[in-house]
Amino acid sequence: MSEKKPKTAHHAGPQEDEEEATAAVCMESDLKDGEMMDVDVGDHNVLLVRCDGEYTAIGNQCTHYGAPLSTGVLVGHRVRCPWHGACFNVKTGDMEEYPAMDSLTCHKVKILDRNVYVTVNKKALGQAKRVKKMGARDPDVKHTVILLGGGCASVICAEILRQENYGGRIIMVTRDYLLPYDKTRLSKVMNVKSDSILLRRMEFYQKYDIEVWLKKEALSIDTDRKTVAFNDGTTESYDQLLVATGCRAKELDSPGADLKNVLMLETPEDANHIHNACIGCRTVIVGTSFVGMEVASYMIDKASSITIIGFSELPYLKTLGREIGKFTMTVLEERGVKFYMNDSVTEVRGKNGRVKEVVLKSGTIVEADVLLVGIGIVPNSELLKGSGIKMDPKNYVTVDKYMRTNVRDVYCAGDLTSFPLQMIKDQSVSVAHWQTAQAQGRIAALNMLGRQVALNTVPFYWTVLLGQTIRYAGYGEGYTDLVLKGRFEDMKFLAFYIKEDEVVAAAGLNVEPAVSAVAERFAAGKVITKAEAESDDLSWLKLPTSKQ
Repeated sequence: MSEKKPKTAHHAGPQEDEEEATAAVCMESDLKDGEMMDVDVGDHNVLLVRCDGEYTAIGNQCTHYGAPLSTGVLVGHRVRCPWHGACFNVKTGDMEEYPAMDSLTCHKVKILDRNVYVTVNKKALGQAKRVKKMGARDPDVKHTVILLGGGCASVICAEILRQENYGGRIIMVTRDYLLPYDKTRLSKVMNVKSDSILLRRMEFYQKYDIEVWLKKEALSIDTDRKTVAFNDGTTESYDQLLVATGCRAKELDSPGADLKNVLMLETPEDANHIHNACIGCRTVIVGTSFVGMEVASYMIDKASSITIIGFSELPYLKTLGREIGKFTMTVLEERGVKFYMNDSVTEVRGKNGRVKEVVLKSGTIVEADVLLVGIGIVPNSELLKGSGIKMDPKNYVTVDKYMRTNVRDVYCAGDLTSFPLQMIKDQSVSVAHWQTAQAQGRIAALNMLGRQVALNTVPFYWTVLLGQTIRYAGYGEGYTDLVLKGRFEDMKFLAFYIKEDEVVAAAGLNVEPAVSAVAERFAAGKVITKAEAESDDLSWLKLPTSKQ
């Protein structure tokens, strides 16, 4: 796989339709099999790929956040986004791996006199995203699927059901007042407008006959009668059920935790409130994982001071690990953030009902105007008590590789699940990440339809630190060694997490598309040895070579 510079298109060859724009973009010999490059047809940027001896062309911008796919990883018939790992089929444009939700537009390719011509439909120029063909409800089908929870797992489950021509009734129920939205944005852009991060608009749900019940919460499930009881006193029957109620922020269990300006981040409204409350104020953050560290990074030029309190020795110990945890801590300290690690909050003191001081176990007293709590999550599984649905000791729902619970016709997806992860030999894990929840929603839908499709996804997530994105793929918990390429101090590195002489995860900063290349290798079930990771020859990563 290699990436080449875009060609300047010249117009010649096949005659154009009034609704089409055609350009000669390269010579037939310019790309070898397994190579790609971006080309321009008019004002439209296109990804041109040669695969199996044939040229194909699709849109070049990932439908997730718009990354140029030409700088991604091409393996076989699919290209993986360099930013967040979404995958697309280069022959059809279909989305094949999340976090993207939409597919790409395909363009016609023709070879004439050894020139490669690409034809773009002018009507499609402003429509880089394409929703897969979906069916609608059939009034004759007396079958109901209820989706509990308004997160991405439920949305994807509903969409896959309609894409697979399920004609029954689909009801998605959420206690939120908003339609499902991109929750990954909340700690990264805290003044975000809720309307700008909706996954789909109401017109979409109406078009495909997906009922959305807002501000409604499930209280209990009767799996014998196949009914769900809600907080408004109503009961609804189901034929199949998806439990995707997710997790909520864990509350601080200390005196004074109910004071004003003790805040938690769960909704766009919370994000906006935190943004406004912290400006020019002494901000204290409890917790050193994604929420705490991202909020600190976001607020660094807005708050008058930032103090972070962590229970462990270093940030991110259970996720990105010790080495990257130390790096991120150093970067924030250099920007004036104060850390109190191996400590905890014993009391929150206030004045006139508002936070004034935070008392730590060590005896330290930290002055505060705002206290943000980001100390973990708690599964929203209380509604399952007495249902017979099996949960683990931490109250996460146990599912198999088909997202089935132990109760017939009840499925579970998203942060709430404890599921077998194929890449670590089906060990049961809980992975509270966006892309994983989406993949699980898809698998739940397919198995509701009797397809017997097992979950096989590589966890992929990202975190933003002072405008820089650290990308991570795999599952590195319990790693015993770390192989580092590059240097932390240069803000450019690729870290391989090692367990039993194999790479189990990778994290990178400013080395795109290296982490996507590792994810693609994991997805293919290929082992990356410690020796390969340690080698100076990283050609196995198939990274793009810069061409002058």
